[in-house]
Order: sequence, then structure tokens, then C-alpha cells
Amino acid sequence: MASEDDDKPRKKVSHEIGQDVSLLSVEDLTERIALMHSEIERLQAAVTKKRASKDAANSFFKS
Repeated sequence: MASEDDDKPRKKVSHEIGQDVSLLSVEDLTERIALMHSEIERLQAAVTKKRASKDAANSFFKS
């Protein structure tokens, strides 16, 4: 049988840079690290895409 906690929506993990982490559990910290890694990957993909666009534009206008 499901417990009452299973019925409650889980709080979305979020993190603010510089936030006090002293009261967080190891599990919470691990979740936040995973969140930050995925955000870094997302930002790196955006940088790669923007550089490709900029390089293509520069190549077009230099010709």
C-alpha cells in the first residue's frame, strides 16, 4: 500500500548560487550536483551552437 508521502508532489530540486548548504543532506547535495552538471552541459551546448552560428556568419561575410 502506498504511503501518504507518495501522493504528495515532490518538491522540485533547485539551487541558488551561493546558497547556504550546511543544512542539506548528502542526498540533497548529490541531487543538486547532478542538477548543476546538467545545467553546465546545457550551457555548453548553447555556447557551441552560438559559436557555430557566429563562425558561419563570419565565413559568409568574409567571402
